[in-house]
Amino acid sequence: MIVAFSVSPMDTGESVAPAVARAVRVVRESGLPNRTDAMFTSVEGEWDEVMDVVKRAVEAAGEGSKRVSLTLKADIREGVQDGLTSKVEAVEEELQR
Repeated sequence: MIVAFSVSPMDTGESVAPAVARAVRVVRESGLPNRTDAMFTSVEGEWDEVMDVVKRAVEAAGEGSKRVSLTLKADIREGVQDGLTSKVEAVEEELQR
């Protein structure tokens, strides 16, 4: 599965970069394939391991906060490996036509 998620504390002021960095650090240290862009972090793996990483990332982002917002989208598809790369490559191939 691939999970794209965005996590942000609700009570830390205008900049959430320190909290987001804590969450992204958890994802990167997990060893699972991942990618971060301006709005979401995507992580790929088996259900239990991905959800564990998301939970720990939310906890890290929420350190010192009383309220955290989480947006999550999941693509659950058996038999797909390296979807983070192959899905983007398929779109790029279509754009070349």
